[in-house]
Amino acid sequence: MKTININRFYLIAIFALILSMSLTAQESSGKYDLYSMSEKNLLEVYNRTVSTFSENGKIGVMFSKSVNDGVAWLKHVIFSNGIIELDIRGKEEFQQSFVGIAFHGMDNNTFDAVYFRPFNFQTDDPVRKIHAVQYVSMPDYSWEVLREKSNGKYEKAVVPAPKGNEWFHVKIVVKSPQVTVYVNGSREASLSIEALNNRASGKIGLWVGNNSDGDFANIQITSLE
Repeated sequence: MKTININRFYLIAIFALILSMSLTAQESSGKYDLYSMSEKNLLEVYNRTVSTFSENGKIGVMFSKSVNDGVAWLKHVIFSNGIIELDIRGKEEFQQSFVGIAFHGMDNNTFDAVYFRPFNFQTDDPVRKIHAVQYVSMPDYSWEVLREKSNGKYEKAVVPAPKGNEWFHVKIVVKSPQVTVYVNGSREASLSIEALNNRASGKIGLWVGNNSDGDFANIQITSLE
């Protein structure tokens, strides 16, 4: 009888663990209504204020401008391996538009991010052009560190190049340690690198850089095993 009870205990424990893992996976997959999340206080905003908008079929959130980097974490959403898709709009203003996604976040200072410099999308300057999409791993590997130590490896041109003031669609595929970025449905990756840390899971959020605002809509997350 004791053996049966122990076995039953372990079966219940295993079932609970599987159920917990399943619920976590479901929690991080699906479409997220950023407009509603902002209205319901389901965005954890740091170093910015966020407001909602509805414009020409796009419904989402916009960031205020500030001298510091900012992020809006999606509350209760944990992301590990998967596909992140969303629409982003920045500005074609030199050094005034840095917009992207933070993921595998531990806190407001420790995370990976893929972000864009829309003012470099269609520039004729060949050096600026290859600085259009950037991967960083904060706090150890900022863009300054990566450009100094591995110039041209963690930032590339965007293919195809959108207009700097217009919406563009982003698809980021994270299969640790590989991170691959596609823009506007292109089959050609704009950026493909290996992550610079061992973090395999964490928070996910919308990210904007210093002196930058930005608009975000239609985010969808698909988990991958």
